[in-house]
Amino acid sequence: MLWDEAQTSALGSAPAATFWVALEQNGPWGARAATQSHLDPGHGEALDRLCREASGRFILIRRPGSHADLHDGDPGKIGSRRLYLAGGLAGRPWLLEADLDDLVCLTRLAQTGMDALAAGEIRAVRQLLPEARLSTSPVLLICTNTRRDICCSVRGRPVALQSASQRPGAVWECSHTGGHRFAPTGVLLPHGQTFARLTGVSAAAVLDSARDGEVPAQLLGAAHDRGRSHLSAPAQAAESVVRHQIQEPGLAALSTTATPVPGHDHSWRCRVSHLDGRHWDVEAIRRPAGDALPESCGNEPVPRWHWDVVIDGS
Repeated sequence: MLWDEAQTSALGSAPAATFWVALEQNGPWGARAATQSHLDPGHGEALDRLCREASGRFILIRRPGSHADLHDGDPGKIGSRRLYLAGGLAGRPWLLEADLDDLVCLTRLAQTGMDALAAGEIRAVRQLLPEARLSTSPVLLICTNTRRDICCSVRGRPVALQSASQRPGAVWECSHTGGHRFAPTGVLLPHGQTFARLTGVSAAAVLDSARDGEVPAQLLGAAHDRGRSHLSAPAQAAESVVRHQIQEPGLAALSTTATPVPGHDHSWRCRVSHLDGRHWDVEAIRRPAGDALPESCGNEPVPRWHWDVVIDGS
């Protein structure tokens, strides 16, 4: 893949989301999966829009394997479907799961619960969705949205299948999350930590490390660490670089802020803080990264950018 051959950095490329809503939907997905699947398009459009308006993300998930084009009948009845809700990403991340037989409760959550999701208020969310239970294990979502980008299918599906066979029930295929130039990509819930260029082995390692609240050492650095979704792009890049430099695996060990540098459109001053009291002042600068490359399979080339991250005193 051209982006791999160019050794393009994945820093600061995580999709923006302060919370995640992931709904199981079997069958094929179109390029816009929320409205181009066997999920009722009205429900899909509303959930996608409301999540985005509240700074969250709605995606579809399905179990790894074949996906026959079988209709579910009444679009208002979705059968037994798994739902994941991940919130509290900036503090103490939590993950709720529920098995739904219809969309009534999810519609109720969409109408009145987005503020609670955005604020990470797990009690309020559970009151609105009493069917939800606290999940004791993390899940990894791997993008396989063929209609959005064929690379996600060609590269993502084998990784999803292999890692799912090793960690049954913890790996799901998911619709487009961005960053398909770094396929296979993954989103770890509840933390919102995102990864690039996964393999079956490293995907399983993500889940094993996440049970201890950590990132695998082999996925630290610019090749694989896309950052945490609740952070801005410059903060993602700054935090990932510090994490790599100090070899800090703890997902909750660091917190990061970013402030634009006055008069500089592509420069931010960041502070990365550690739970132990240490901190690092960092400048993150968005710079051109060389020749343009196609961002999606078959598309026209687009300019490449990368984050130049400098830690004060380093």
